[in-house]
Amino acid sequence: MSTPGLDRVVPETVTATKPGPFSQLDLTAFPDGDTAVYPGQGPCRLGRVVKKLVDGRVILFYHLTLLGNKGGELFVPVDKAGNLGIRPLMKRSEIPQVMSHLKRRAKPAETWKQRNADNLRLLYSGSPYDLAEVVASLSHLRYTKALSLSEARTLDKARKLLVLEISEASGITEVTTEEQVDYALNSE
Repeated sequence: MSTPGLDRVVPETVTATKPGPFSQLDLTAFPDGDTAVYPGQGPCRLGRVVKKLVDGRVILFYHLTLLGNKGGELFVPVDKAGNLGIRPLMKRSEIPQVMSHLKRRAKPAETWKQRNADNLRLLYSGSPYDLAEVVASLSHLRYTKALSLSEARTLDKARKLLVLEISEASGITEVTTEEQVDYALNSE
């Protein structure tokens, strides 16, 4: 829903406050309909940049539509997108490397508290490699001991996010992607 009297505008360049790959967000690199990844939410279809009136100030927002069964919409302030870790969808050429991360057997932390902190940090980092590490670590741990409710939820969320991104990047169905993830997890 747009605010009356405010036009939809796309500025040429917006500078984010955090240095890194998104310190200069060239909005032409993210045209309408392109796909980006919001950490912890997964792949999103980018809509127009919209102006909204917030607390008496006009603020520009990316309009994102969540992909997958979740659906839903997000409005992310343009000047915060880099700080939030919003990034382009992984390239198809990266998929084999991500799948090889699933085959790794990293030793998880001994205590539940440390494992949980490590996994949440990785889950919300925004990296598909970190998602693969969480999935591999917790999947392997699940076969050696029962996961806590929190760990089971983290595994489920990381797996869904990883499957969604690989599916979007490869253009194959989520069901086929899940089978490929299972195959990678079960191979040594």
